[in-house]
Amino acid sequence: MPKVALEAWAIGEGDHLELTERGIRPAARGGLSHQALDELKRSIAVAVVRGFTPREIRAQMLANLHRWKKQGTWGPAYDEWQNIAQSGDDGMLFSVMLGRDENAVRLRQSMPFVGLLPQEEVRKLNEEAGG
Repeated sequence: MPKVALEAWAIGEGDHLELTERGIRPAARGGLSHQALDELKRSIAVAVVRGFTPREIRAQMLANLHRWKKQGTWGPAYDEWQNIAQSGDDGMLFSVMLGRDENAVRLRQSMPFVGLLPQEEVRKLNEEAGG
């Protein structure tokens, strides 16, 4: 490894590296910061908005919410998401999915539009968020 790369990653002799399909990188260090996790979830939302219509997004949201309610996996944020999905208001949907305000960040912690993106794309976004 070039010394410059090791210095940029703040690693030295004896530190571990990970070998992935995309290359070599520093080993993960205890998860993402809150800010990095928020940006990861926003990146996932951006990918969903780019790849699917509001109607498709709402259908996935309502299907997930229905399933989670039936399984007893329900939280207060899901009531809010259900209202957003049923409202038909694209502006409200996109505002919460893509916004950077406190409410959007809070609601993205419980994203009901999961399952739309292929696992490979989600894995790639997770890898990019991890460094």
